[in-house]
Amino acid sequence: MGIFARPLRLAVVVGSRQFFNGTPAIAARQEAIAQLDKLQIEPVILPLEATEFGAVQSRSDAVLYAEFFRARRDEIDGMVILLPNFGDEIAIVETVTRAGLNVPILLQASNDEIGKVDVHSRRDAFCGKISVANNFYQYGIPFTDTSLHTMDVASEGFADDLNRFAGVCRVVRGLRGARIGAIGARTSPFQTMRYSEKLLQASGITIVTADMSEIIGAAEALSSEAPEVQAKLKDIDGYGRIPSQIVRDNIVKQARLSIVLDRWIAENECDASSIQCWRSIQDNYGCATCLSMSMMGEKLMPSACEVDVMGAISMYALALASTAPPAILDWNNNYGADPEMCVCTHCGNFPKSFIGDKPEISNLDVLGTVIGAEKCFGAVKGKVKAGPMTFFRLSSDDGRGTLKAYVGEGAFTDDPFPMDGGIAVTRVEKLQAMMKFVVRNGFEHHVAMVRGNWADTVDEAVRRYLKWPIYHHLAPEAAGAGEFFG
Repeated sequence: MGIFARPLRLAVVVGSRQFFNGTPAIAARQEAIAQLDKLQIEPVILPLEATEFGAVQSRSDAVLYAEFFRARRDEIDGMVILLPNFGDEIAIVETVTRAGLNVPILLQASNDEIGKVDVHSRRDAFCGKISVANNFYQYGIPFTDTSLHTMDVASEGFADDLNRFAGVCRVVRGLRGARIGAIGARTSPFQTMRYSEKLLQASGITIVTADMSEIIGAAEALSSEAPEVQAKLKDIDGYGRIPSQIVRDNIVKQARLSIVLDRWIAENECDASSIQCWRSIQDNYGCATCLSMSMMGEKLMPSACEVDVMGAISMYALALASTAPPAILDWNNNYGADPEMCVCTHCGNFPKSFIGDKPEISNLDVLGTVIGAEKCFGAVKGKVKAGPMTFFRLSSDDGRGTLKAYVGEGAFTDDPFPMDGGIAVTRVEKLQAMMKFVVRNGFEHHVAMVRGNWADTVDEAVRRYLKWPIYHHLAPEAAGAGEFFG
């Protein structure tokens, strides 16, 4: 479970300027801790009595806070800087640079009240925030802004900003140093799944490989009567509806495969995986991989089919942003004559909560007609329920020597579509422009999707902190986008 197995931790800095009334710094600290507690985020902050008003107002305060944070750098995921008044921009930038955390930063400034702007009550944080941001710009320190230039720490709007920022921190922390499993060889006809391990490694992402024969051999060596196999069979029985015609031995094969995949991923400390889902496993072992992948995805350990490593990373990014199970899909079919609708599908590896209902678990449809249904048990089937969704794709552009991405939002609809497998009828505003961008810039036909609206979170993490070029569909700066680097 990695990053999902522990609470997010944010360093908190309360800035203040000695000329101003310092008591609002005490209130800001208390209100911020209360907001973080509600979001189940752990604050990392020195005790109130460590400095005057518990604030950073001088170089000596900055040194004290920086040493405190630096000693805890491995457990800090991000930093929140509060400006209850103008703040001391030099003390704040010294705190950040001396701590050397290299994590996302959220910069907040508090509102003045019209009736409280006398010399003893005024805050001037509206102005102070500009000064802090100016110093960040000079020092090359990226930061995340709040949705409004000034806002109260105790407000619902700031709580929403903190929640989005938490997603940014998870994406950045999770992708920096991620380990992605590549299980089996890329199927030869799928050149679209090519990618650059070296470009990924340069961004801190490590690929761990396994030969499919190792997985098959380990699965065949497991006794069907082993307690762990019986436990996995119980999990499978509760995961979906299995038609009565499915032979029990085929379900047992799937259980043994799932155990081996889970074990390999745990032993190699992988955060996500991609698997050679056909045809070697069906021909040489006798089941599909979809169910195993679906069950891993439900536990926020996403797995992409067809050894789509970049798809697995895309799924993992969405899981980090949303803490919800993502899926990998094909941009697959038009929907009649509607230019803003399409159908996204895959054979059957969607996590059950991505579908939104208890799925059917049966045989692969297309491959089953070719090699026989008896070798193809394990497809998770269902139509995705209506609701908002976010799509994201990361790709390696070897010729240009960079990773690149796109992100956007749309919705799953209730419209019918009589196709087998996992089906998501999808609406995306200006879909035709999105598809032109995909085909002009050499992106793959696979796309990761997750329920909910998370495009801003992913965009912020990728663009501002990971420094990968990204197209944000329908964002103002994306207007008129054509070729990726055009």
